[in-house]
Amino acid sequence: MSGTGLTVNDATYKARKIKDLLVRGICVAFTLLALVPLFSVLYYLTVRGIGGVNLAFFTELPKPVGEEGGGMANAIVGTLELVGLSCLFGIPPGAMAGIYLAEFRESKFSRVVRFSADVLAGVPSITVGVFVYGIFVLTMKRFSMVAGAVALAVLMLPTVTRTTEELMRLVPVQLREAGLGLGLPRWRVTLKIVFRTALPGIVTGIMLSVARVAGETAPLLFTALSNRFWNDGIDQPVASLPVQIYTYAVSPFEDWHRQAWAAALMLVVFILILNVTARLTVRHRVKTR
Repeated sequence: MSGTGLTVNDATYKARKIKDLLVRGICVAFTLLALVPLFSVLYYLTVRGIGGVNLAFFTELPKPVGEEGGGMANAIVGTLELVGLSCLFGIPPGAMAGIYLAEFRESKFSRVVRFSADVLAGVPSITVGVFVYGIFVLTMKRFSMVAGAVALAVLMLPTVTRTTEELMRLVPVQLREAGLGLGLPRWRVTLKIVFRTALPGIVTGIMLSVARVAGETAPLLFTALSNRFWNDGIDQPVASLPVQIYTYAVSPFEDWHRQAWAAALMLVVFILILNVTARLTVRHRVKTR
């Protein structure tokens, strides 16, 4: 190179350049390959489901068996209620458990909780549904919204817990030491500095857990079951889009198949809107700090 007294072998330089371009090309190709399933699913759902999306789909109840038309208004509202209630049950304890694991990571109890969360993350959702069925449904002697929300909350817990722990552990120790050096108590440093710094990543993890439970069908079959009418309370069966999609998809009626595709499209759109809203909210909070 000029001005340094060093010479660079042109052949070696070109070889390195070619290798760099080759590796970059491979990375880009595999990145595009990873996006193919996502856009394929979105495209296929849009093509098959857009024809069933109309005003009746959002405002009317399902028609009796054999009749065409109707909608899934009760299932849409039921899904929102189930997801909201499961967030109420699952996010606070999951976040608190993650904070505890991050703050007391070396204690014996923390190791037990961490191992339990990892095991629970691998438990099939249908197993959780059977468990909640035995605890709530048999005790209450009925299927109910609260049982379905508890099942979804159990599925959310390990993801929220481990995400909160890992993101809080990534916060630089200097921030914690600065807060303690100013004389702040440990709990205030944890909640006001460490937790708030890790909040954008934690919210992303929570959205991933919500996206997972929003599409679960198996646990709801054992807990919330379904309902062809509007829900009367949290202690009663409730309709949901995943169960409604399953019911309509296995039916012999073409009109129900069309509505099942439309419901699947709406479920994906709901999850997409949820994730985009969360990211925009977190980005706004970060910019206003």
